[in-house]
Amino acid sequence: MEQMIDGQSYTIPEHIAIILDGNGRWAKKRGMPRNYGHLQGAKNVEQICQDAYDLGVKYLTVYAFSTENWKRSEEEVAGIMNILRQYLKSFKTHIKRDKLTVRVIGDRSKLADDINVLIDELWEMSKDHNGLTLTIALNYGSRDEITRAVRTIAEEVGQGKLTADAITEEMISSRLDTYYMPDPDLLIRTSGEIRLSNYLLWQLAYSEFYFTDIAWPDFDKEQLIEAIKYYNGRDRRYGGVK
Repeated sequence: MEQMIDGQSYTIPEHIAIILDGNGRWAKKRGMPRNYGHLQGAKNVEQICQDAYDLGVKYLTVYAFSTENWKRSEEEVAGIMNILRQYLKSFKTHIKRDKLTVRVIGDRSKLADDINVLIDELWEMSKDHNGLTLTIALNYGSRDEITRAVRTIAEEVGQGKLTADAITEEMISSRLDTYYMPDPDLLIRTSGEIRLSNYLLWQLAYSEFYFTDIAWPDFDKEQLIEAIKYYNGRDRRYGGVK
């Protein structure tokens, strides 16, 4: 999709994935507890959803809580989960207004029952919407995702439902949590870190990467546009030569 920005036409990525980094450090710099940063970061997700949709993005996938984040203090984890509850509830209004579809990827078995109920309710409310699809990665780790997919495939082979020759890249993709959407065109990571941190390792094979020192709570529409402009400056050859 083409969009005019600052008087110039730009190709808008269909799918943007974001690693929401820097909430805790952002809060610490302001003399506030880390969970205050997570609260502001959660609020920013709502705003960036609106900004992305206005620009023409169809899919936005955000890394909210990884399989490794359980290693943080009990206080911080509990705070993050309470913020999650609050914003899953608030999305009920958000999705009605903007026709947003909300999905969650990751191992939900470790999430509290009430959080899983909220996730299911949001999906039922939004599954027929035609606006932006927001995917929240919760208790998500790409290695865990791939392991679960391989386990499913192995079970199907063992049951005689699948032969080894039938295992293709497309078939593996169909067993991943993200089976319902295209791979990301652009990955954004905030707050200066330059690594993937076990995020969408399979899906990001040919994505463009954009790293910024801006902490997630300060990442706004202007920063999103800068990332899209950077994306437009890349030559996407997918291993070929033009």
